[in-house]
Amino acid sequence: MSVKDTIADKLKSALAPVSLEVIDESHQHAGHMLHPGGVEPRGETHFRVKVASQAFVGKSRIERHRIINGLLAQELANGVHALAIVARTPDE
Repeated sequence: MSVKDTIADKLKSALAPVSLEVIDESHQHAGHMLHPGGVEPRGETHFRVKVASQAFVGKSRIERHRIINGLLAQELANGVHALAIVARTPDE
């Protein structure tokens, strides 16, 4: 399973979002994170997540980001270099 799919699955399972978009932006950072000893971009290292969920009602922006970072801690520790987050409630 791709990292993108793993991220989507974890967020769907935990947050039951009304909308979710996981965008792999790794290609925009080619040459930034490299294969060990190589020059080709590793891929699946930079993501943008846009999610709307009832789980965020009453939560601050920081709390929302902490929730997502906690859910994706394994991915962030194992190769995901950057994660841009837009987390909102369904009414925002």
